[in-house]
Amino acid sequence: MNSEKKPVAVWLLICCALVFAMVVVGGVTRLTDSGLSIVEWQPLVGTLPPISQADWDELLEKYRTSPQYQQINKGMSIDEFKTIFWWEYFHRLLGRLIGIVFFLPFVYFLIKKKIDKPLGLKLTGIFILGGLQGFMGWYMVMSGLVDNPHVSQYRLTAHLGLAFVIFAAMFWVALGLLSPSAASHGVDGLRRFAHGLSWLIFIMVLSGGFVAGIRAGLAYNTFPLMNGHFIPPDLFILEPWYRNFFENITTVQFDHRMIAWILIFTIPLFWYKAMRANLPKTTQLACHLFLLMLIIQATLGITTLLHVVPTHLAAAHQGGALLLFAASLWVSHRLRKSA
Repeated sequence: MNSEKKPVAVWLLICCALVFAMVVVGGVTRLTDSGLSIVEWQPLVGTLPPISQADWDELLEKYRTSPQYQQINKGMSIDEFKTIFWWEYFHRLLGRLIGIVFFLPFVYFLIKKKIDKPLGLKLTGIFILGGLQGFMGWYMVMSGLVDNPHVSQYRLTAHLGLAFVIFAAMFWVALGLLSPSAASHGVDGLRRFAHGLSWLIFIMVLSGGFVAGIRAGLAYNTFPLMNGHFIPPDLFILEPWYRNFFENITTVQFDHRMIAWILIFTIPLFWYKAMRANLPKTTQLACHLFLLMLIIQATLGITTLLHVVPTHLAAAHQGGALLLFAASLWVSHRLRKSA
């Protein structure tokens, strides 16, 4: 590893940690119905928190114009409002913090010429994705400020998916800086298997976004069957048929479960194949961690479902998804081809 690139890699890993925190806080914000408590998008002015009673009164008055207040929280007290406000405020503040923590060191490393042109282009692309994510967050909130007091599951899933893409981009670049040379040879099949699992985990994350968006986790709180059925009878009750995959609670949860079952069987199979290959110790460690994260994440998912989606378990499950994804990326990176 080039010692000059190590600070850049550490900086990117710190940004990854902040994105992980953002995903968890975002999950809590959604689970507590806090995301619509701030009805304006003020990227700069909105950094300052309310201090005086007049500030709180003004914010609550603005919230009273929202569909969520009028249809769900009518008569909410100032103390109740503060609870949901702070979750959304810290979620947005963390987003601003990530932008600063990414941008300022980026400029510093450019000035110090610790970033070459190819790396600079990659990091510029990541910064653009971060800006797009801020816009996507507000675009998502806007969907719940018109008539329906719930954000669109399509926009929520796009927002969640983009967070995972940004994390993956930073994590992959950081891994490349820490381990610039390929670690494995003659494992083409295993490499393709690992890449396929990473993509399948990402697809499962998107399916989880739809589960969260339409609150599908509040139904069928049994396992392994769905209220006595392996294949529930009302999978395709909506017309046209493709709407069921995004708007039918039964179908959305069924899809999420099926992807989980595929991962539960295929990741141990991958681990078994990896252990039979002549892999370096670090690559074996990555495979062990991958299998361990599957066990933890599957346990969190089942427990969350059986307990009807309590906030702490659901937030842990969302964070676990990102850690499982990170483990899969590490394995894929260790198995990559030589440049």
